[in-house]
Order: sequence, then structure tokens, then C-alpha cells
Amino acid sequence: MAVRERFIFLGEAGQQIGSSLDHLQASRTLAEVLVPRLADFVAVELLERVAAADWEPASHVVDGTTLMRRVAVVHEDEPGRWDDTVPEGEALFLPDDTPFVEAMTTGRAVHVPRRALLVVPLVARGRVLGTFKLLRKAGRSGFDEIDLAVVDELGRRAALCIDNGRLYRREVQMVQELQRAMLPAEAPQIAGARVCFRYRPAGQVAQVGGDWFDAIPLPGCRLGIVIGDVMGPGVTSAAIMGQLRTAVRTLASQDLRPDQLLRHLDDLAQRLGEGCVATCVYAVYDPVDRRCQIANAGHLPPVLVSPYGETAVLRLPSGVPIGVGDESFEPFETVEFPVADGARLVFCTDGLLERRDRDVAVGLEMLRGRLAGTGRTLDDTCDDIVDVLTPESPADDVALVAVALDGISKEDVAAWDLEAEASMVPRARAQATAKLLDWGLRELVDTVELLVSELVTNALLHGAGAIGMRLIKGSTLLCEVNDDGHELPRLCQADANDESGRGLQLVSHLAERWGTRRTDLGKVVWFEHRLP
Repeated sequence: MAVRERFIFLGEAGQQIGSSLDHLQASRTLAEVLVPRLADFVAVELLERVAAADWEPASHVVDGTTLMRRVAVVHEDEPGRWDDTVPEGEALFLPDDTPFVEAMTTGRAVHVPRRALLVVPLVARGRVLGTFKLLRKAGRSGFDEIDLAVVDELGRRAALCIDNGRLYRREVQMVQELQRAMLPAEAPQIAGARVCFRYRPAGQVAQVGGDWFDAIPLPGCRLGIVIGDVMGPGVTSAAIMGQLRTAVRTLASQDLRPDQLLRHLDDLAQRLGEGCVATCVYAVYDPVDRRCQIANAGHLPPVLVSPYGETAVLRLPSGVPIGVGDESFEPFETVEFPVADGARLVFCTDGLLERRDRDVAVGLEMLRGRLAGTGRTLDDTCDDIVDVLTPESPADDVALVAVALDGISKEDVAAWDLEAEASMVPRARAQATAKLLDWGLRELVDTVELLVSELVTNALLHGAGAIGMRLIKGSTLLCEVNDDGHELPRLCQADANDESGRGLQLVSHLAERWGTRRTDLGKVVWFEHRLP
């Protein structure tokens, strides 16, 4: 090979090998550019840790105990000729007294003229990645000094490309693991609603972004649903996504209206810095009242599917993205509407709908088409949507959340208006007991009677105005007592000589959970008890 040809070949081969950010594809391209120009057979073998992109490759000398994997085999013979002898994908150990270990140990190519064999180490950034071997058939001249120099230089370039691909794959895995750790592992089990979600990360780290979603059980058997998309890809967006998701959960526990929650989230995003900008939509579904509240912050509106399979994109004020913060007008608005039992509400991010050959509007119509009709389970519907609308390696993150709005049967809800007088406490106990017996929950009577007494007495002594009580039999037994007072009770540590202050301690001890929440008219104090 003449000197000029040598430089041309090195330039072209290096460009081809470096065209992929996949370290395994770069290994295969290395073998392909060498056959048949410089060899009749080439095999590339990487350290198993390098091939899997799981760990840093060894910086020390490797030996015969080092696990290798053959990642590429290219030859001039008929297809399948070498499949049994040197199968691609095979894991193997290389004995110490071989040219392969010698090449990796010394960092220099090993030439075995009598076998027309050349073994070249792959070393990048001072770390051994593996080797590639070249063979020539009998009748073809052996490797000369120019061949050795060309292959040695190509090995250096290829090793750097392979290592870059390995590092890239590691970063993809790291970002995806970070995202998965911050997303819900499974949907919550609550009465009156079923949640199903799907998530598919972008295929390239440069496009992996900050899509997030969550389903949050709220007091009163309600369900909070949030889905959002942090603008910009990469690790930073994934980290911001985690902060926003945590903030939404915290704010949701304060029982804020959707527009109020988005306002607080916007304030937080502005404090996090200029780079914290995200679209988001937050909804609250009440399966008892069969109503939904929703507010939007520049995100795609959800699709509502009626019990009869008719679909409609919800018309919501678009709002502005979280983190933009415009004080000149109210950026978020809550829309409230009734929902029929059996309806479904479907949320997604733009990665599901938008592609190079398809804009969001077209994708939204395709989504409506896949959602139309009845008879499919929620899981089947989600699988169908993701399989049809997204490629295996999407250019952007894909998030999909579907909620079946089943409602809680009216027979499982009981409510009473109570008079603000001392005699209402035993009446409240009697009403609760009668309903528990009607529901077949005799085992809970003694405990619930005691807890009802404490909550109603607390409302009578420390509340104001009208008092109401509600029992809901869902995944647990929920009891709520409401009044017109706005001061929330607090759990205190009563001293031995105190004559009061032990009521909420008793509630905290006997109930599965308890809490308080504000309403437009006052407050609600509630407890949950596990069903037998």
C-alpha cells in the first residue's frame, strides 16, 4: 500500500468507524473496512465489561482470567463458514501464552508471520478495551511493514471511537436509570379509578429529556394526576424533572386547586434558575362527586373518552410553561367538569405524537383514533397506542397516562348533616354504626365509634358553623367530619396533668391514616381504617 493510499484509507476508514455512537457497531465497522482490503478474516474481541458498557475497562494488565466477548466477525468466505468455529457473540477466556494476551499486555501489535496472523490491541485513554485479529489466506502475501503501521494507527483510532461509544452508552444508561428511579414504579390502587401508564425513553442520550408523570392519592378518595415535560434534553433535565415531581407531590398534599398548585410550582421553578422551564398539566378527579378539575401550563391537553367510546380533546386555557412566570396576568386557570362513570382521561407528552414526518396535530388525531371505541382493557389500550404511535427507539421521551374514571357507587357513600350541639355526638356514633352494619363491617364498629366520637367532639369544641359527616367504603373505610372553621387541629403531646389534647393522639394510634385539609368553606378532618 503506497503512502498516499495509506493516508486516504486511514481517513476514510476512521470516518466510517466514527460515524456511529454505538460501540458495538463501531467494532463491526472496524472489521468491515479491513476485509478484504487488508485481510481475509477479521474478528474483534472486547472485554466483557466493555462490550456490556457496564463498568470501566481495566487500567491494569489483563490475563487469561479476563472474560472477553467476540463482538464482530467478518470474512470473505461463504456465509456461515465460521459460525461454529468462531461464533459472533461468544464469551471466551484467552490463555496467557497467546498473541492476544501478549498484545493486550504490551499494548503493541503482535505479528505471527508463519500463520499470516496479526493481533492488534485496542487501547484508549490508557485502558485496555480488547483486540482485533487479522488473517490472510495461503497464497496471499504476508503483512509488511506498511500494513503493520496502517493497522496499528487504525487500531488507535478505532479504540478511541469504541471507547467514545461505550461512554455514550453509559451516559444513556445513567440518564435512563435516573429517570426510572424518579418515576412511579407502579400505579396506585384506589377506589373509583384505575391508572395505567407507559414510558419509553429516547433512544439517544442527546434526546433523553425530562418527561415525568405521577398518580397521587389524595384525601377524600380523590386522585391527582400530573404529567409534564422539562424543556431540553440530558442529565440536567432529568434532575429538574425529579425536583418538580417531588414538589408536585408535596404541593398536592396541601389540597390546592390545580391552578394554585401550578402557581406554586412556577414560583419554585423560577427560584431553581433560568434553565428550569417545563410544560405541565395537573388534574384532580373526585370519584364520589364524579367531577374533575384540571389546569394547564403550556402542555398538550388530555383526551376524554366517553363510556361509549367517543373521544374529544379537552378545551383548556393553554397557560404558560412552568418557570416562565408572567405577573402581568393570571397564567393558570382551573376548569371543572362532570365525568360519567366508565369514561377515560388520557394524558401524554409530545414525544408520543410528534415525529419528523408528523406534527403534533396529526399525532393527536391519530391518538383519538386509537382511543375510540369500547371493549379493550386499559392495559391493552396503552400498549396499542405506544406500539402504533412510537418507534422502538424514539427521538424523544414518550410518556402516556390513562385513567379509567369508574366512580364510587352511591351505595358505598353515606353523608349526614349534624346539629352543633352536644347530643349530636351519640347520634353520629349511632348513624355510623348503622351504616357499618349495613355494609357488613361489624368488626369495625367499636373502633370507628370511638374515632367518630373524637372527630365530632373536636368539631363541636373547636370548629365553627355547620358540621357534616361522611363515610365512604372504598379500598379502605374513610370517615370525614367537616365544619366551617378554618383553623386546622394539630397533634399535641399531652402531659400527665392535661385534661385535654389526647383525642387526636387516640385517632393517630387507632386509625390507618388521618389528616386534615382545607375547603372553600372551612376544613375537613378525616381518618382511614383498613377493611377486614
